[in-house]
Amino acid sequence: MIFLAITFVILLAIGMPVAFAVGISSIVFFLTNDVPIQIAVQKMVSSTQSFSLLAVPFFVLAGNLMNETGITKRLIKFASVLTGHMRGGLAQVSVVLSCLMGGISGSATADAAMESRIFGPDMEKKGFSVGFTAAILAMGGLITATIPPSIGLILYGVTGEVSIGRLFLAGIVPGALMTVALMVAVGLISKKRNYAKEHETRPTIKDVFRGLIENIWALLFPVILIVGIRFGIFTPSEAGAFAVVYAFVIGVFVYKELTMKKLIEVLKQTGIDLATIMLIIICSNAFGYALVTGQLPQSLAGVISNVSSNPYVVLTIVMLFVFIVGMFMEATANVLILTPIFLPIITNLGFDPVHFGVIYMILITMGGMTPPIGVTMYTTCSILDCPIETYTKESVPFIVAVVALLIILAAFPQLVLFLPNMVYGG
Repeated sequence: MIFLAITFVILLAIGMPVAFAVGISSIVFFLTNDVPIQIAVQKMVSSTQSFSLLAVPFFVLAGNLMNETGITKRLIKFASVLTGHMRGGLAQVSVVLSCLMGGISGSATADAAMESRIFGPDMEKKGFSVGFTAAILAMGGLITATIPPSIGLILYGVTGEVSIGRLFLAGIVPGALMTVALMVAVGLISKKRNYAKEHETRPTIKDVFRGLIENIWALLFPVILIVGIRFGIFTPSEAGAFAVVYAFVIGVFVYKELTMKKLIEVLKQTGIDLATIMLIIICSNAFGYALVTGQLPQSLAGVISNVSSNPYVVLTIVMLFVFIVGMFMEATANVLILTPIFLPIITNLGFDPVHFGVIYMILITMGGMTPPIGVTMYTTCSILDCPIETYTKESVPFIVAVVALLIILAAFPQLVLFLPNMVYGG
């Protein structure tokens, strides 16, 4: 295990992409422990054979398709109608858009990149500081990654053998509460700095209703998925396939904005996205086998158990560990590597795996929005040309808001579980 850890840390420190760092350190473990290298290959190949994992490429393709169908620009207009009259106008619009995009994209980094390109220049013209702009656009992606269909929740469900249908339902209330928490933070900061509103007047009921009608196809999408999974119309993987067909039909026949040129670009981008995700998945499976062979989960469980027998103290320790690791490693790799280690510890203490999964995934995803190696943070800062130091300072109020929400969700599990229990039974 020492060689595994040293190799992994060194490769990360020199800037090796996380997938290669995970894969190479796994091979080093196999070579130094006289384990046949064929096992590493078998573990890598077997990780791609999960039927449930088919949901990932389907939902990635569906999200990319929907971004090119005209749905996104309609959602922006609707979000502006709903919140443009609030203090901090465009920032509030971006938070609500992240909530609405949760049912479309499922990727925090993709959402943050898209919003940075759309809102960044306009927010700068209206007097928002670049650090504030970068921070709220990056942190808003956290909402997108929580509300179904979430790629992170799918990976957690597959890795931990937890119901993806229950996880999807469990993400709705935390995602909505996170939207409110970030909007409150934006409102307080905007009032202090006198950031402008987008509109001076509140929307009328007619304006809201018109926006709902215009966005009905986008807003129906997550509802159809959850209802379909709950009543056995399709599995999560089949739901992903349905999502692709749904996005294609809406883009070609309803909004008529998905051209052949756009479709080719979507397929290219999806290929790049999936190559990255799948490389991390196959390397992480070999890494996970190395950890189990080296008895790390059992050793870590023993250490944590010796610290305290209080379930909430143990949960806090695990969450702090996950958050710190998330600051240095990509979220997909963290889910695949850490879930088999911590999920048994947490469930043995009596926590529901769905409840834990939602909190766990929020923290892991937030690691991508914090220094020193947050992918979402770097994506947003590079697009907006924002210094990391400025971003870090401005992101503190939003991180505090999310952490406060996580404490509430941990203390009151029914906020997460009441929807899954209502639909699926307790």
